[in-house]
Amino acid sequence: MSGLQASVPDNPSQILPSDLLEKCIGSKIWILMKGDKELVGTLTGLDAYVNMVLTDITEYDMGEDGALEEVGRHTEMLLNGNNIAALVPGGKPV
Repeated sequence: MSGLQASVPDNPSQILPSDLLEKCIGSKIWILMKGDKELVGTLTGLDAYVNMVLTDITEYDMGEDGALEEVGRHTEMLLNGNNIAALVPGGKPV
């Protein structure tokens, strides 16, 4: 048993981050990147490093006035997990 597995208590109500992300495959996800960029798209796949494949992506950037502005749309994207600051399942709130 690895050190990580040994430190996780046996609790059936506990959910690990990787389990949550796997449940999000096929759903909208809001991704806050390091810096001022945010993405909203459909998560279609990920690996152990949280590199993600997204489809139907809307890209937002922080404007000079501090408000988020839509800056682009993409049909498909491979996102490097090292650049992600936070993930919010369900997509960006309206």
